[in-house]
Amino acid sequence: MSLLLHQIPLRQAERTPASEALGCKNQWLDYQTLARQIRSVAAGLQKLGLSTNERVGIYLPKTPEAVFSYFGATAAGGVMVPVNLVLKAAQVFHILKDCNVRVLITNKARYQQLEAEISQCHDLLHVVLVDADVRGTTNWARFLQPYGMWEPIHAIDADMAAILYTSGSTGKPKGVILSHRNMVTGATSVAEYIGNTSEDRLLCVLPFSFDYGFSQLTTAFLVGASCYLLEYLLPQDVIKAIEQQQITGLGLVPPLWIQLAELNWAEGAADSLRYFTNTGGSMPTSTLDILRRRFRNARPFLMYGLTEAFRSCYLPPEQVDIRPGSIGKAIPNADVMVINELGEASAPNEPGELVHRGALVTMGYWNDPERTAERFRPAPNGLPEIPNKELAVWSGDIVRKDDEGYLYFIGRRDDMIKTSGYRVSPSEVEEVIYASGLVAEVAAIGVPHPRLEQAIVAVVVCSEGGVSDEASVIRHCQQCLPAYMVPKRVVQHVSLSRNPNGKIDRKPLLDEYRRLFQESKA
Repeated sequence: MSLLLHQIPLRQAERTPASEALGCKNQWLDYQTLARQIRSVAAGLQKLGLSTNERVGIYLPKTPEAVFSYFGATAAGGVMVPVNLVLKAAQVFHILKDCNVRVLITNKARYQQLEAEISQCHDLLHVVLVDADVRGTTNWARFLQPYGMWEPIHAIDADMAAILYTSGSTGKPKGVILSHRNMVTGATSVAEYIGNTSEDRLLCVLPFSFDYGFSQLTTAFLVGASCYLLEYLLPQDVIKAIEQQQITGLGLVPPLWIQLAELNWAEGAADSLRYFTNTGGSMPTSTLDILRRRFRNARPFLMYGLTEAFRSCYLPPEQVDIRPGSIGKAIPNADVMVINELGEASAPNEPGELVHRGALVTMGYWNDPERTAERFRPAPNGLPEIPNKELAVWSGDIVRKDDEGYLYFIGRRDDMIKTSGYRVSPSEVEEVIYASGLVAEVAAIGVPHPRLEQAIVAVVVCSEGGVSDEASVIRHCQQCLPAYMVPKRVVQHVSLSRNPNGKIDRKPLLDEYRRLFQESKA
């Protein structure tokens, strides 16, 4: 029988009700308590009148209430929409309005940031606050209903479960639609190749709006393991949590791994770790070497993925020394191909686009048929006799496959910037800078950076007779954008070159500034 997303923790509660499931600060909840809270949230949403497939926005730190809400939303028949805490009000409003969120679950501090303009979200009928009574909202205690009041919904694994927002090469962030099948298959695949068991204790550090972050929950709950929720202020907080909670599995992105590798660790602090994982960009070899020495009992799993297909491939630990730089082979339940510009399978070591097919391929972009058609296209190996062609995700990433089938990342086909584990749209940064009124033209580019993978550089042209003030542009960006999208540098040009189509040609700028941060040691 195919599982629905919320059935993962509910089923585990039937098997091991007294086992630890979820930890936060000094509190641990068992699976029975977790299941009851999920049902209470689901019953509360049903009482508010949530209809099948309506969206529930969850704008909370990593707390038990957030976890209850994610799974409670799908248990009520709705679709969960996690909202990243680092986003500014403008980005949050875009998400709430773009996917017509019907119920928003948040806290007082976040609500106060949105309150002045939240009436713009015409589809939003209810705001639930987990920590306060505020006029016009519903208090968490009044919202929750007895768990026995939950009415299980009729749904199948092909139905929507979540919408996760990710940047595209142009315009505002787009909502990737995930089915129950996508999310359950993803958890099953990861648990299989990592070898998760009920003995594992996973540390949840990454945002749950990031599919890699959310999969820490689903992977753990699938096998009856436990998760500890951590909102860290400093990298040292991660080290303390590993030792105090005896964490066995840790998944992070390269910038945080780099920070952790630079810290002094107490002897034996990481001895409980049996594996660590990386995705969201390549991990520097020097960083990996330090971590492997420090995590003496842990095996490294280096992975590649994209929100549109969860995760595509991984490099087994035993291959790390043999194939440096490789992103591995396809994970279970996925088929990963390398397709050249003729639409044919690339020969060994011939560059081509990574194309992913299988049960992890998501349902497209919310209310965006044009961009969906660009990225989700028929699988190249389909049989002509099958009328309904299977859709695959065409990643836009250029890779090569060696003689033994191991993949190596080469670069991006589009202008997307990969920084701090996030994909950033240049046009979204440019739009904010244009709105400042401080420049006449701007091009945002991503240049190599020793810690961030890429750093954002804004190349600007001033208005006639004007002078660009780098500090002023950066201050404006800090007010309007999350920190990871703020340019590290703003540099001035007399003019920006254009291609034959009249668009700004970024390649000369990339060539000019490629060594900017290496030379400046920034």
